[in-house]
Amino acid sequence: MTKKIPEIFGCMVFSDEVMRERLPKEVYKSLTKTIATGRTIDASIADVVANAMKDWAIEKGATHYTHWFQPLTGVTAEKHDSFISPVGNCKVVMEFSGKELIKGESDASSFPSGGLRATFEARGYTAWDPASYAFVKDGTLYIPTAFCSYTGEALDTKTPLLRSMDAINAQGLRILRLFGDSNSKRLNITVGAEQEYFIVDKENYDKRKDLIYTGRTLFGAPAPKGQELEDHYFGPLKTRISAYMADLDEALWKLGINSKTKHNEAAPAQHELAPIYETTNMAVDHNLLTMEYMKKIAEKHGLVCLLHEKPYEGVNGSGKHNNWSICTDTGKNLLDPGKTPAENAKFLLILAAIVKAVDDYQDLMRISIAYAGNDHRLGADEAPPAIVSIFVGEELEQIIKSIVDGTSYKGAKAGIMDLGVPTVPTFRKDTTDRNRTSPFAFTGNKFEFRMLGSSQNIAMPNIVLNTAVAESFKQFADVLEVAEDFDAAVSRLTKETFAAHMRILFDGDGYSEEWEKEAAARGLLNLKTSVEAYKYFNLPKNVKLFIDHGVMSEVEINSREEIYFENYSKIVNIEALTMIEMASRDIIPAVNAYVAEVSDQASAKLAVMPDIDVSVEKSIISELSDLNAKAYKAMLALKTAESDAAKIADAVARAEAYCDKVIPAMNLLRSYVDAMEPITASDFWPLPTYGDLMFRV
Repeated sequence: MTKKIPEIFGCMVFSDEVMRERLPKEVYKSLTKTIATGRTIDASIADVVANAMKDWAIEKGATHYTHWFQPLTGVTAEKHDSFISPVGNCKVVMEFSGKELIKGESDASSFPSGGLRATFEARGYTAWDPASYAFVKDGTLYIPTAFCSYTGEALDTKTPLLRSMDAINAQGLRILRLFGDSNSKRLNITVGAEQEYFIVDKENYDKRKDLIYTGRTLFGAPAPKGQELEDHYFGPLKTRISAYMADLDEALWKLGINSKTKHNEAAPAQHELAPIYETTNMAVDHNLLTMEYMKKIAEKHGLVCLLHEKPYEGVNGSGKHNNWSICTDTGKNLLDPGKTPAENAKFLLILAAIVKAVDDYQDLMRISIAYAGNDHRLGADEAPPAIVSIFVGEELEQIIKSIVDGTSYKGAKAGIMDLGVPTVPTFRKDTTDRNRTSPFAFTGNKFEFRMLGSSQNIAMPNIVLNTAVAESFKQFADVLEVAEDFDAAVSRLTKETFAAHMRILFDGDGYSEEWEKEAAARGLLNLKTSVEAYKYFNLPKNVKLFIDHGVMSEVEINSREEIYFENYSKIVNIEALTMIEMASRDIIPAVNAYVAEVSDQASAKLAVMPDIDVSVEKSIISELSDLNAKAYKAMLALKTAESDAAKIADAVARAEAYCDKVIPAMNLLRSYVDAMEPITASDFWPLPTYGDLMFRV
């Protein structure tokens, strides 16, 4: 890196500093007020902002601009237009108007709409989101935008996210005002998304159709070594990986992305990048850019970045921890318990609101991370289970119990950690340990939602969190605003809320069978598959939640439900077809060829020496012939199951068929193929093995 980090950080972003420098004072004030308050932009300043943005972008090498948006595909979309405008014979000028900045148009029918838009109803609009900074990337000015249909329905993830941020802000300010806070003008929901990923050599990647088409290995026997020695986690970075991470950091820093932490994760060839927290809409934008750059930078190093939740069977999958907190525009973190949390009435009331929200809408929490890829990851010893619960830590749980029981809390004192080595300093340890099996854990001054899959857009989990907590705030404010004795009402409401929602608190082993039984006894949901979870999305209480807070209309909710089921079916369909092709065209013929080779060798031996022992050859021929025949029959059965599922017209029934019939057929085929791999000569096996993929980077 030739320049110092502070010099390059955010150099490709039309940031607050750039706006202050390039915009007239009154225009800058108007725009920053819009960003700070979430109000509608003054259209009269749009041309001035657009011109300044264009001039700055051209200086950064941009020739085009694009409205960058987040359709319901889970990834981003962009259409590039140049700044050129003809002024005469073979002459152009570079222009960019306020109208072009504020509004764009796209073909809405070409993106998932869940039936909102027919093919002949194509018009859709993109609208500038001034709260997310524009930036220059690859010679193009990127303008973050919302995306809606011609009739105004949100066709993206950003619009409901912004609405949810407004909802929790409006209801949260009601709570703050009751506690005498008149200085805070806005609540900023902050998020930091830790991103896990795998790296594989591109040469090996290109030899695996399953990785190319689906992002995960559909076949693969375990390598002799996995993660059982626990030597990869936080281990030294390989030279090639270190160089990749350094380039990735620099690229992200230029875009103003606070890439902070990097390390090896638990599984071989698995790694993590963690940013510093920021306002939610920026965090969403930046996480999407981070995933894009992880893939792009990997290619430059002859590598491929795998963001699938479960690229390899039998080793850890990849998740994305969503660190969520509530801050005021004056810099206060409302989830900071302070030195004496038992005496912090405001913190305890807010904590109660969150506990209530997660319990009341545990189904939505589960749905927000439901994805075909994530079904392979949840549970097992690597990710939280599908049961939603909250871990608040020993200290807070004791405080909550004392509140519910009406007893006094005797504060736990933080101990001193003394390792008994004179040269190693002593330090004060935390009053609470961590629980890595918890889906939703309090970690000092924030909640960490750990169920998210590594490939997913983090918008929906935060939409659900924001809206559910906004509802708790609303219910609390409705009670407290008419209370005659505010302090008594706060105490009573906090106690009643904790008492009503104790079932969602759990500090034990989330992986144990005992917890699954206990959770059922508590009445907690255990939605093990995405298809099970999706069915809860449009329950009346959930529809009411989103409508009441203006986050989504009933039409928008129904469209998303249909998209969920359709997307699930499409993903499993692609995986099934890929398995069928790999088995029929590559693996079964390869095993047959090896069996024929071994048979020829045995025949040649017997021709020379009729009494020679060919028991090894006979064993290989027998075992592989039997397994290959079973694999062939399983492949035919998968073909039938996939074909039958694809014919089902109803989206829910089709998804159920893919979940209940196609996936078991896929698993059966895989079991036979994986059993053949270790006994087939490596020269004949047509695929790079798990050892090749995970240990040759």
